[in-house]
This record gives sequence, structure tokens and C-alpha cells, in this order.
Amino acid sequence: MKVLKREDVQTKQLPGRAIQMVVGKEEAASPSTEMTMGFARYSQESGPMEPHHHAEEIVYVLSVKDGWVRCGEQPDRVNQIIPLEAGMVLHVPALEWHAFEFEDGGHVDLLFFYGKKSLFSEGPSNGGTEGS
Repeated sequence: MKVLKREDVQTKQLPGRAIQMVVGKEEAASPSTEMTMGFARYSQESGPMEPHHHAEEIVYVLSVKDGWVRCGEQPDRVNQIIPLEAGMVLHVPALEWHAFEFEDGGHVDLLFFYGKKSLFSEGPSNGGTEGS
């Protein structure tokens, strides 16, 4: 068994978010070909997030201040707005477009999980992004 603490996992800055890959491929702290798990933080430090899509995903909201998720069938039609609360679980269908957003001074902090078919196996369809 490998035990990891969030503060020991490297943070990778991406457009619109900071990602910590805990389990999975692509430089994860603990390698796996069966699953992917990590943390994502959305705040002013990372700037706004563009809508993206990837493999089916489970998201657990750890912390939020004035944040929400927008989702929809196309990147230019992510019109459904869901206000977020700590403790919420989101089941995001494969290839559903979504973006996590927040008011000035706000943030969204979450855990994301993928099954065997990780977001990295989706290739170009995820717009070259990783993590929720």
C-alpha cells in the first residue's frame, strides 16, 4: 500500500486550473494503468477555464466559495449552471462539455476520479487538457 498526502503531490499549473495527479499515468505520484485520481483547484491564480470534455468522471467537491459548474452538449452551449457546495458528488458523462467557474475572490477545490479508461486515453478530443 502506498500512502500519500496532498501536500506532497506536485502541482501542475494548467490554463484555468492547478492539477495534482495522485494516481494514474502521466507523472502521477503513484502510477496506475487501471484508474486516475487527482485534485484540481480553480481560482484567480489559474485564470478562467475554457469548456472541455474527456472520459466519464466522478468529481467530489472539497471546498467552494462562490463557485459553479457550467455544462452542456457543445463547447459554445454550456448553458446549464449548477451552483456548487462542499460535499457534492458530480457524475460527468463521457464527452460532456463542462467548465468550473467562480466569482472574484472565489474558488472551487475538488477531487476527480476516472476508471480504467482515463482522460489521457481520450487523445485530442479533450482539447489537450488534463484533469477535471
